[in-house]
Amino acid sequence: MSDNTAVRAAKLDKIFGTPVCAVLLAIFCNVLWGSAFPFIKLGYRLFSIDSGNTASIFCFAGVRFMLGSVLVLLGSILLQGKAPRLPRGRVAAECCALGLWQTTAQYAFYYIAVAMLTGAFGGILNSTQSFLGVIFAHFIYGNADRMTPAKTLGCAVGFAGVLIGTIGNHGGGSGWGVFCMMAATVIFTLSGPWNKSVTKKADSFAVCFLNLFVGGLALFVLGTVMGGRLHAQSALAAVVMLYLAFICGAGYILWALLMKNNPVSRIAIFSFVNPVVNVLLSAVLNGEPLFRWQYLAALVFVCVGIWLVNKAPAQKEKV
Repeated sequence: MSDNTAVRAAKLDKIFGTPVCAVLLAIFCNVLWGSAFPFIKLGYRLFSIDSGNTASIFCFAGVRFMLGSVLVLLGSILLQGKAPRLPRGRVAAECCALGLWQTTAQYAFYYIAVAMLTGAFGGILNSTQSFLGVIFAHFIYGNADRMTPAKTLGCAVGFAGVLIGTIGNHGGGSGWGVFCMMAATVIFTLSGPWNKSVTKKADSFAVCFLNLFVGGLALFVLGTVMGGRLHAQSALAAVVMLYLAFICGAGYILWALLMKNNPVSRIAIFSFVNPVVNVLLSAVLNGEPLFRWQYLAALVFVCVGIWLVNKAPAQKEKV
């Protein structure tokens, strides 16, 4: 690493490790991720993709992630002063396999679910990843990440919120849509330990690039073979696609730097912003009902659950 690169990296670490900046950037990341679901649904309309056109849905997702991978490369050049060094051999193969699992498999289910569920209901279901991650970590990491009374209560409250969101929710989506969203959530949660393991063997920007590009390419090829096509109805369609690519590219870069320079509890707790933004933007962009008591009650329970899950370690961690 050159002196210039080292100085730049040190400056970045200082900025991202500053508590005020960390909090603001954590909120910003979750606003980006919370906006993804409603913007994907908007994108379907702008590209004339109906809920049953799985092939075109896969093409749409593939283009987004391939564009996102390009943004990761640009981000590496801007932030690190160099392009990431791509791994070779077994590590490269593992990165590609991770992309097929975390991007292709996860988002094949996720994008099908988006087409079949309302944004609010889908976002509430997707928030279960916060609680599944805590539960899985208990079994994967053992004593390093045990369940605590606060975490157990948080998971119980969060899942109660998800159940409340399903009460009388006959217009929220199909049973197949619910299954696809939960499958995507489980895949995402199980991908975490694998992703963490791979980033210890290669540059994290390179891992993300291969993850998004290989996974996105596989989705696009699969969709094309199935007969999928993209037909933009206006220039706004391209703007929405670029914004979605920005979410996955910029979101990854910012979150990786935040995780590197802060206690997890300082930034993870702001994931409660995600479902709130999802519900609000689903109402604004897609005309979905905002003041359904099920959604509002579910949001309260989910947000409280996320807070409980993340608040306990904050008293023990030091920066």
